[in-house]
Amino acid sequence: MKLYKKGADTSYTLGVFPTIELLKHQPDKVRRVVVSSTIEENRGWPLIQELTQKAGIPVDVHDPTLAKLSGKGNCFAAGIFDIYRQPLENGSHVVLVNPMDMGNMGTIMRTMLGFDIRNLAIIRPAVDIDDPKVIRASMGAVFSLNVAYFDDFASYRDQFGKGRHMYPFMLKGAANIHKVKPEGTYSLIFGNESSGLDDSYLEVGQSVFIPHTDAIDSLNLSMSLGIGLYHFTKDEFIDQTVLR
Repeated sequence: MKLYKKGADTSYTLGVFPTIELLKHQPDKVRRVVVSSTIEENRGWPLIQELTQKAGIPVDVHDPTLAKLSGKGNCFAAGIFDIYRQPLENGSHVVLVNPMDMGNMGTIMRTMLGFDIRNLAIIRPAVDIDDPKVIRASMGAVFSLNVAYFDDFASYRDQFGKGRHMYPFMLKGAANIHKVKPEGTYSLIFGNESSGLDDSYLEVGQSVFIPHTDAIDSLNLSMSLGIGLYHFTKDEFIDQTVLR
């Protein structure tokens, strides 16, 4: 098993929880699962056994492979899978323009899943979501999302712009997020971690800013996205009394 390189046909999860998420949500993409000789000590092992047996997925016990893939000795499982793409659905989307940080991307994916927004459009150049570091940072949330790459924002807008509201999040945004009432199907658009969105996005839909003190220049991308998702989905959760 080779270490992952961008452009490969396969990738892999690192860790028990991301591997379980892969097996739950994309079992038909899994080639095999590699586990540690001490996997029985982990409480996730019975579920891995159940899921792999149900799907007919081979399980290999091989510590050297895990050590090679993870670079450390405390990784109990890895799931090797064929790289795939799930097409975007016509529901609400998150659009990321030139995201580059693997940790941020993983956090964003997990946050999206938590607020039940499952469509992610990524404008190139951008981070590789199939990199095992991104998969691990997402805690396997990537396997529950529909993700598509686009060469530019115009390509995304040509395909999905009709019949939806566009909300670019910008420091120069025209509307305070607290005064924006979500309507219908929407796309929440965020820029690169360091440069944000350029001024051309002021002409795209309703630009939005998140107010904060002048003690900071801006919010972290994943934090901004979390605030945006909370605001735009709060009516769906307002009557919820327990976690669903």
